[in-house]
Amino acid sequence: MIFNVRTSLSASTIAVTLGSVIVSCESLSHSFGRLWALQGVSCEIASGCTGLLGPNGAGKSTLIKCLLGQLRPRGRILVLKIDPAVEPLLVRQRVGYMPEADVYLHGSSGLDMCSMCGQLSGMRRSDAVSRAHEVLNYVGMGEARYREVDGYSTGMRQRVKLACALVHGPRLLLLDEPTTGLDPAGREEMLQILDDVAHRRGMDVLFSSHILRDIEDTCDRVVVLNEGRLIFAGSLDDFQQEESSVLHVRVKEGRERMARALLDKGCQVESLEGTEHLAVKLPAGRTPEMIFRLAIDQGLQVRHLAPATLSLEQAFEKAIIGAVEGGEAR
Repeated sequence: MIFNVRTSLSASTIAVTLGSVIVSCESLSHSFGRLWALQGVSCEIASGCTGLLGPNGAGKSTLIKCLLGQLRPRGRILVLKIDPAVEPLLVRQRVGYMPEADVYLHGSSGLDMCSMCGQLSGMRRSDAVSRAHEVLNYVGMGEARYREVDGYSTGMRQRVKLACALVHGPRLLLLDEPTTGLDPAGREEMLQILDDVAHRRGMDVLFSSHILRDIEDTCDRVVVLNEGRLIFAGSLDDFQQEESSVLHVRVKEGRERMARALLDKGCQVESLEGTEHLAVKLPAGRTPEMIFRLAIDQGLQVRHLAPATLSLEQAFEKAIIGAVEGGEAR
């Protein structure tokens, strides 16, 4: 159990941190020469599981490195109320980091790597070895922990990297593309572990991914970057904003009759494939009340009526297009 690893945090401490702000950025900027990787990013990230989204070059990895104190950006940044530019070692004791690239010593076993990461985080060797066994069991490494990492598959190396990030019992877990290179089964297993860590083990998670489905299946909130600028920061539900002029409608019987009646009133109507719902776009100035009146006139019962919601992919594309066209961060 991962809570066996987190003996440094009491139950009361965990309860207090729920719902709190874990990351705060104010006018955060960083450049590599003439290239601005971050430009005036200001946001707060609450506890829970948050996805970091953005196209290649958006600034996701740069932001993570700023959170770890590996880069010194302009502006102000706090991680668990600690300034990583001032106290980077303290931040790294409380934060677990899983990088995208493979990082291991040739000739070392999974157990060696995991226990060494624990010691680098300030643990005594005996404690680090004991906890390394626990977290390697948790991520499903079994007896493979004794084998050299050089001979591991991509999926096994990803699991060891996750175990190394968990070994010292961090309060916040930062993950950079954790499902990179995994086959569908390995990707699903990794997401199940992350979901368990975030939603049942009480650890805050911020992870970057270019796979939108991973974010949609796992996260409660999203932070979206594009060309170093903040596009959105908030709940996943708010990001997948409702299209108020498009409604999903289901009637008990007589769907085709309802569709014809709506078309006669100037609505745009489409059948949603694989469902009994109609997607209805109301004419300008009309309200959902019109749908109920038409149903009554047709002798039909409305069983479902709700605003249509964008998929994460649609919301992401809309946000990026809006940013390119000069839209401001929401």
